[in-house]
Amino acid sequence: MENTTMILIAVAIVAAAAVTLAVWWFSKRRTRQRLETRQELKTEFGTEYQHAVEEHGSLAKAEDELDKRRKRFQKLDIRQLPDAEKQRFTLEWQTVQARFVDAPGPAITEAHRLVTEVMSARGYPVADLAQRQADLSVEVPEVVENYRQASLVADRNQRGEASTEDLRQAMVHYRALFQALLEAGEAHDEPPLRRVGAR
Repeated sequence: MENTTMILIAVAIVAAAAVTLAVWWFSKRRTRQRLETRQELKTEFGTEYQHAVEEHGSLAKAEDELDKRRKRFQKLDIRQLPDAEKQRFTLEWQTVQARFVDAPGPAITEAHRLVTEVMSARGYPVADLAQRQADLSVEVPEVVENYRQASLVADRNQRGEASTEDLRQAMVHYRALFQALLEAGEAHDEPPLRRVGAR
């Protein structure tokens, strides 16, 4: 009887050790996967990762949100613009930018409209500004904050509350977004857009 008890105790100890080892291994693996996913999101979203953390108040919520954005973006039918369409939009942009010198307020309104039109032409849903920004954060995360800031200025401009410096900064932000939208996903060199107010 004593041998049977000892065998049962030994089996129980081995089983407990095996369960403990398995739990430890799975926990370590899950932690490693979570860290890899976190690093992947940080790399993919850049400064937008920190913005999401600040907006959502925790790493887990921010990472869930960024993952949802990625999955939503994959379902969108985003396309590259044909060269002729790019040239047309570029000419429109140059007109808007030249107008900024004499009429900064209306030029900002036009810049906002033109950026929205480019997004629509590429296949972005454009009905909701916050959703537009979230969608952009997947493809061009480096300029989505520019878009947020420019949109805020455009809104203040509509109320007559934006200073000339605010408008100038908004135009710089819109230009960065406009260029990123035209060049996203492509690996070729194009001449940079002219600076605001350049002739």
